[in-house]
Amino acid sequence: MKNQPVLLLSLVAALLTGGCSVMGGSSEAPVLYAPVTRIQPDPAWPRVTWRLALAPATAPALIEDERIMVSPTPGELQLYRGARWANAPTGMVEDAVLQTLEASEKIASVGRQGNGMMADYRLLLEVRSFRSDYAGTATPSALVEVNAKLLDVAAQRIVADRSFRQQQAAAGTSVGQVSEAFAQALGSLGHDIAGWALTMGDARAAKTKP
Repeated sequence: MKNQPVLLLSLVAALLTGGCSVMGGSSEAPVLYAPVTRIQPDPAWPRVTWRLALAPATAPALIEDERIMVSPTPGELQLYRGARWANAPTGMVEDAVLQTLEASEKIASVGRQGNGMMADYRLLLEVRSFRSDYAGTATPSALVEVNAKLLDVAAQRIVADRSFRQQQAAAGTSVGQVSEAFAQALGSLGHDIAGWALTMGDARAAKTKP
């Protein structure tokens, strides 16, 4: 019963009050899932000399919650009983992108906004979907959608804007198998966003070079 989804009843109220449970009222401690992202840097990415800061990723309240959402049918959201993410979806997306950029060794300096680093560009991430989605199939897929914007700090101007989508089929219906699908989706997403940021920033720097 632990891995069965329950209807998403009064979720907004639960998020606001923090005192209600949509997990069936069980006192059993939830199982925490922490997808291990496969970092996928690409040797073909451009090597850049500028510095990049990742702003704190944003998401709607329903997505930012650490309970694991599932969509059994289009337009319907439920929650897996007795299961939670160990980290919020925004944190997982941030980590995937930052770790990929660091592992690439293609950038002079990269870090989170607020760590004291002077940045030439800032990467803004908005998580728009982060759920297990059946989409009419017998087994779900991990669905992650993120909008990314690259900000030129000196000009205070958005110089690139793109939405990214990763959908990775799970091997089965258990939460553990869904978590593994998210690990794969996050790895691919980190690769796509990191490569895009390096390429777009490199093109922008070439245009503005004295």
